[in-house]
Amino acid sequence: MTPASSRTPSARTSSSRAPQASTAQSSTTTSSTARRQSRARTVALDLGAFVTASPSSFHAAREAARRLAAAGFTELVETRPWNAADVAGDRYVLRDGSLIAWSAPAGADAASSFRIVGSHTDSPALKLKPNPQLGAEALAQVGVEIYGGPLLNSWLDRELRMAGRLALADGTTVLVDTPGLLRVPQLAVHLDRAVNKDGLQLDPQRHMQPLIGFAPADVLEVLAHHAGIARHDIVGLDVVTADAQEPALFGAEDEFLASGRLDNLSSVHAEVEALISVAGGEREDLADGPAPIALMVANDHEEVGSATRSGAAGPFLEDVLVRVHAALGGDEASRRQVLASSLVLSADAGHAAHPNYPERHDPVTRPRLGEGPMLKINAQQRYATDAVGIAAFAAACERAGVPHQHFVSHNAMPCGSTIGPITATRLGMTTIDVGIALLSMHSAREMCATVDPLLLQEAGAAFLRG
Repeated sequence: MTPASSRTPSARTSSSRAPQASTAQSSTTTSSTARRQSRARTVALDLGAFVTASPSSFHAAREAARRLAAAGFTELVETRPWNAADVAGDRYVLRDGSLIAWSAPAGADAASSFRIVGSHTDSPALKLKPNPQLGAEALAQVGVEIYGGPLLNSWLDRELRMAGRLALADGTTVLVDTPGLLRVPQLAVHLDRAVNKDGLQLDPQRHMQPLIGFAPADVLEVLAHHAGIARHDIVGLDVVTADAQEPALFGAEDEFLASGRLDNLSSVHAEVEALISVAGGEREDLADGPAPIALMVANDHEEVGSATRSGAAGPFLEDVLVRVHAALGGDEASRRQVLASSLVLSADAGHAAHPNYPERHDPVTRPRLGEGPMLKINAQQRYATDAVGIAAFAAACERAGVPHQHFVSHNAMPCGSTIGPITATRLGMTTIDVGIALLSMHSAREMCATVDPLLLQEAGAAFLRG
């Protein structure tokens, strides 16, 4: 495959029929390409660090908050009043495994529209049951259920972390993150001679319970130890498994990034860094009003339908928008007017055309790794993108100098969905679904082109600026 770096915009502007560039022009183009290649590698490695720090949705929200705080953002608390001074400038608020942050430009008021980028913090996984203690054959196991739609075979024969939130008897919560203590061992081929011919058949209850040690190893005791608390203090848990292997670049020229949770931490990371860059720069007023308030939302529970208090189908985003607008002096009528002029970019990873399964994709629209973010389009409105949204995102990509492409499903392969249609339905804002292209989506270890996280970040920043 052609190195991803050769498919950046500057490398794709020439053709065999174009006039010969001067030596100075050629040198400038080469230098620009090299800078983008270097920047893409840096961003991909930083995405890997973000994933490592974010094994659960709770960790992802807090890692995003940590980065925002380091960039000068201030936390607001939902249980306290918010006034105009509270919502001015750069702020963020946490709710469980979700986060909303915004940068209000100087002079923001009740006429200010919103430019919103949204994503989700959760990924398919194995989730610990309330009583996770299991065991057989003198081995201790962890009782899990399936969260979302993972490729189950990809969770076999790899070390797994346990990460999430523990609720304590005193009413507080604490995050927990273990090293790679678990493993789901596959049955040896000697005991299933037909597996390579007939395919692997996995029963979620019988075959997906990880080992943690020799019996009678106590799962809650292990969690308590790594959280620095007493076992008897644990009264509830929201804990999932995550791949313990570090993200890594690979390919002949490091063209690719392999990592867990690229769906959808690739989008969360991009929107956090895009918002930070927007907050640190100047913004001009729009032709029809003041500069918009740049806002990001990272919702939990997208992989299981979003119908929770911190999911996109819940009230979190609406709660924040209502309170920010009211603090700026608006009322219900002016808020509805502002939302009608606002835009949402729903960023969620999508499918690259697979070289081993070309028949599973649309015969004409073939999204490829390394060719920029995809506009995701679906006639059944599984994605919210329409013609108006396409034009808005294309304009943002043009301003950023970022290529973009399209994704539509093969008609016989129904597609998934995102927070986009849910957000559009709840709030009535024009919403565009986009995302970087992946292979191995919903595997414990997915892959993308090294350059694509940078391109999504640059496009997201241009969109947020208005």
